[in-house]
Amino acid sequence: MPLTRHLLHVFPAFELGGAQVRTAAWINALGPSFRHTIVSINGRLECRDRIDPALDVAYPRAPGTGLSLPGRLRAYRRFIRDTAPDVLLTNNWGSIEWTLAGRLAGASRMLHVESGFGSDEAAGDFRRRALIRRKVLSGRVRTVVPSRTLQTRALESWGLDPEHLHLVPDGIPTAKFAAASRDRAARPVLTVGTVAVLREEKRLDLLLDAFAALRAVMPARLIVAGDGPERARLEAHADARGLRGDVEFTGMIRDVESVYPRFDIFALSSSTEQIPNTVLEAMAAGLPVAATAAGDVPVMVAPENAPFIVPLGDLGALAMALERLGRAPVLRQSIGLANQRRSQEVYDVAAMVEAYRLLLKG
Repeated sequence: MPLTRHLLHVFPAFELGGAQVRTAAWINALGPSFRHTIVSINGRLECRDRIDPALDVAYPRAPGTGLSLPGRLRAYRRFIRDTAPDVLLTNNWGSIEWTLAGRLAGASRMLHVESGFGSDEAAGDFRRRALIRRKVLSGRVRTVVPSRTLQTRALESWGLDPEHLHLVPDGIPTAKFAAASRDRAARPVLTVGTVAVLREEKRLDLLLDAFAALRAVMPARLIVAGDGPERARLEAHADARGLRGDVEFTGMIRDVESVYPRFDIFALSSSTEQIPNTVLEAMAAGLPVAATAAGDVPVMVAPENAPFIVPLGDLGALAMALERLGRAPVLRQSIGLANQRRSQEVYDVAAMVEAYRLLLKG
């Protein structure tokens, strides 16, 4: 069977986030055998910079803006028929109407990728959304999830057919992050770092509080790499805790691999995740990870790192994990090497790309 030629991707927003970066990675790896149409429902397209400009990729405006639900479905169905993709790929809850429109348009091949959920659904599904997912994603729609956590929810809450549900863990270019961190310099002061879109579910206020506890017992610095709607509130929180001189907010980092060599410990404080790319990147960069047990994080890291994964929202445990790692440079190095090996063996981008290649062929 020949490879699929034209893929229509629909995102609620094609901004810099895990799902978008993942898609850009496998688009680049699949190369010129495919052409792509990417629709961003809200018009944001920051992640287009992650895609090789030599590839055939179009970014048309989303149709149906401002219409009622019936009007939107008609506009989406017409767009799908006019575009005539070989595969329609929808992403997350925000594009579920496009999945329904694809069914109405008679799209023969559909792939829906669920990458996770916000803090509002972290504890459990909204019943209405679960029922809609069960109805819209049934039958010929194949669904892809990146984590065991989300796989369990898709089976038990959404009632999806196991034969049409595919677990494809995220992958990253591990060699690039390892190479960028090969010459990590020794620092006189312990540096904790995180990389995140500054949103509520990342719980960076928790990390700031844990860092305040760490700084009370030993000299340390914190680097918060990334930007987002929570930045002003987090900067104010750092000021209120008297941390401003020891916390650096970098803003957006374009070459993200360049920031990990500045860290001694990678920290993640999220209330909800699936298989966070930043943890994979930190592992590939040879860092130990102190993190909350969000999503698949407890099974992502090497066994040696497992004692430093703490319960969700547990400020004291996160502060203690940072302190234990902070006082043990030899342990940090050995855990970092174990994480690096695990990232290369399990989470390299090549495995993810091959999984998507097979899904697009089959």
